[in-house]
Amino acid sequence: MKMIKMIRKIIVTAVLSAVLFPAAAQEKPTSDEFREKYNLLVSKLGPAGVGVETTIQKWEAAYPDDIDMLTAKFSYYFSKSQTSSVEVMDADKYLGEKPALSLKDSLGKTVNYFQVNTYDDELFAQATSAIDKAIGLERNRLDLRFLKTAALMAYEKDSPDMALADLKGLVDYDNHSHPQWTYPDYVADKDFFKAAIQEYCYSFFKLGTPQSFEAFRQLSEKMLEYNPNDPLFLTNLGSYYLVYKKDNKTALKYYNKVLKISPNDYTAAKNCVLLARSEKDVKLEKKYLQTLIKATENEAERLSYEARLKAL
Repeated sequence: MKMIKMIRKIIVTAVLSAVLFPAAAQEKPTSDEFREKYNLLVSKLGPAGVGVETTIQKWEAAYPDDIDMLTAKFSYYFSKSQTSSVEVMDADKYLGEKPALSLKDSLGKTVNYFQVNTYDDELFAQATSAIDKAIGLERNRLDLRFLKTAALMAYEKDSPDMALADLKGLVDYDNHSHPQWTYPDYVADKDFFKAAIQEYCYSFFKLGTPQSFEAFRQLSEKMLEYNPNDPLFLTNLGSYYLVYKKDNKTALKYYNKVLKISPNDYTAAKNCVLLARSEKDVKLEKKYLQTLIKATENEAERLSYEARLKAL
């Protein structure tokens, strides 16, 4: 059966090649023709399917600085480098994700199965080399930079050191060089850049490992180097101390700083209420409930906070 499927893939590849690059054609295919063939192969066979590498090699030989070719090369080698397996772990989550499958054993104990991805170092290096060249040619393409960062995060798993270094360097570049960022289908202004960095902060936080929490803190602090009063990243530091360090006093200091800058900051106010509740400090909870009520836009939620305040 496997042999039949392989033969079918080879036939499909040969047919696509004949249709897109007929033997009678004498002129070098255009970059658009290479792109069309690549996209068709990927749609039929996947990013590392039969014939994809050959197409990319011919495309590269003809147009070595084509950005689409370089991203295709990155995609091919990144996909090729990855191997997935399912492993049993005595945990509720792995890298912030729930189990792919949970079953009961003969004793009634829950057994969790997680999908684990591993990477071939040499193939992964070829992928990053391709995307690095693309970034060198188009330094202000944020999508290219984020492709690399996402790949690094997947490769490093629980210890995202290279991904963190990449993002910190990106923040420095943004603030020192003030590039005109571009991103397909989006207006890549300052707000877009800030929101994107916050998404990576959230990704680090979600991983839930000691190294990822530290990456969350460091990236937030890097943003605060250039805008010390940014409520978003000050709130991040409050959450770092509240959730990871279990240091309520320091967390409250950051949340109070946020509320001083932005009195209606919903996240800071809510976390202060949760903090006060965990400390069983009724007086403190009543204080921050009043703030949270003002900061809450959802009517049903606001009514529940008002009821809680009245009960206290």
